[in-house]
Amino acid sequence: MEKKIKTIYPLEEILFKHFGEHTDEWKKSDHPSVTALRHEAISYFEKHGFPNQKMEKWRSTNLTGVYEEPLEIFDRHVAFDKKLSDIFLCEVHGFNTQVISMLNGSFYSPENHEITITNEGVIVGSMASAFKKYPNLVEKYFGKISGYQDDGFKAVNAAFWRDGVFVYVPDGVEVKNTFQLIKILNQPNLMVNTRNLIVLGKNSRLTFLHCDDSVNHNTGLTNTVNEIVLHENAELELYKLQNLNDDSALLNQTYVHQDANSRLKVNVLTLNGGMVRNEITDQLNGQGAESQISGLYLMDKEQHIDNQIFVNHNVPNCNSSQLFKGIMDDEATGVFNGFIYVARDAQKTNAFQRNNNVLITSAAHIDTQPHLEIYADDVKCSHGATVGQLDNEGMFYLMQRGIPYSDARMLLLFAFADEVISKINIEALRISIEDMVKRRLRGELSICDRCVLHCSNPEQPIVFDIDISKI
Repeated sequence: MEKKIKTIYPLEEILFKHFGEHTDEWKKSDHPSVTALRHEAISYFEKHGFPNQKMEKWRSTNLTGVYEEPLEIFDRHVAFDKKLSDIFLCEVHGFNTQVISMLNGSFYSPENHEITITNEGVIVGSMASAFKKYPNLVEKYFGKISGYQDDGFKAVNAAFWRDGVFVYVPDGVEVKNTFQLIKILNQPNLMVNTRNLIVLGKNSRLTFLHCDDSVNHNTGLTNTVNEIVLHENAELELYKLQNLNDDSALLNQTYVHQDANSRLKVNVLTLNGGMVRNEITDQLNGQGAESQISGLYLMDKEQHIDNQIFVNHNVPNCNSSQLFKGIMDDEATGVFNGFIYVARDAQKTNAFQRNNNVLITSAAHIDTQPHLEIYADDVKCSHGATVGQLDNEGMFYLMQRGIPYSDARMLLLFAFADEVISKINIEALRISIEDMVKRRLRGELSICDRCVLHCSNPEQPIVFDIDISKI
């Protein structure tokens, strides 16, 4: 029998060559644990390669075109030679944040302060710098809840990451200002691998806004791994805003560990992107832990969205909910895989999941796969998914009252999306997102040479003439 030869894609060859040329250089500055992880991960990748559609979690997402791109593995430090606002302006009116910036995969600080610590002991800044300044603290958590054995992209991230963001909130500290991470690529044909770590101590609280945006129409691939540790009674609100050009691919993989009575709230808002994949794995490891994971995706043209959500109830008395809604237009395609696992001893579990989709055209497609895997008997769990078109009766009702077809269509779509938008607790951010979604539904919102959030002009908002709550 003829032996099957494994396909080696151009991007794989680029990665192997880059690793061979730079591994000795990286070793000089890396923590020993990072060096060991790099070599373990590249060995895994050399054996298994990139994910393919024969794998269950990837069967509906084809990245062959990305693998064939001659991308540059960008890992050089970017000198701060101009104001961030000259490259990218992000402004949500009435919403003040502490901005953390990453340009082309490296930390970007106007004050050249790559790591800062407040009077309360909150540490925030470059992951690479944090490893040097607080090695024992970072090593305690780094790489402990994520793995690289799931697929080749996670292995590539572990082998090639050079920087990211580290946030540490000590016990009993409530961070008043929202932290906002802005990540952009402004050079063509780049692949960047970044790694972020957020640790919240006991009884602490943080709100974090993670923005991935495009400032041009260059091809790019962003491969991000996020690790989040919530200790006892900690609370994190995490918002992910994604507005990328049609030539960009984004892989955003998030791992969460929750101790007893911790609370997690995640809201993923995807407005544009050629190929976007969000993977969230939430481990409820302490009794009384709660998580609420929501998402909204608005895709058109030939865009592709893939949301993979895994919530594992490993102990009793935990609650979780998942709500994802999508609007697919033109020839857009999507995947939703929502998985709930309840361990044998995880009694008194409450876990709920729902995915609803509206297909505007017959060419749009969504593959939705809700899963329940339950080994306990005293639980309340449910899951469900719907795929359909706009409600004809609702359209008739609105048009009978003199509302034009296009406005009636947008009203129904916004009312559908608003269930997710309304979960945003920050009023200024919610108002801005409402405005962005309305513009997106009218076809007015795409990436531009400034931040799309700046399009939200409080003097010229998009308003509805009727109360959409009555729809």
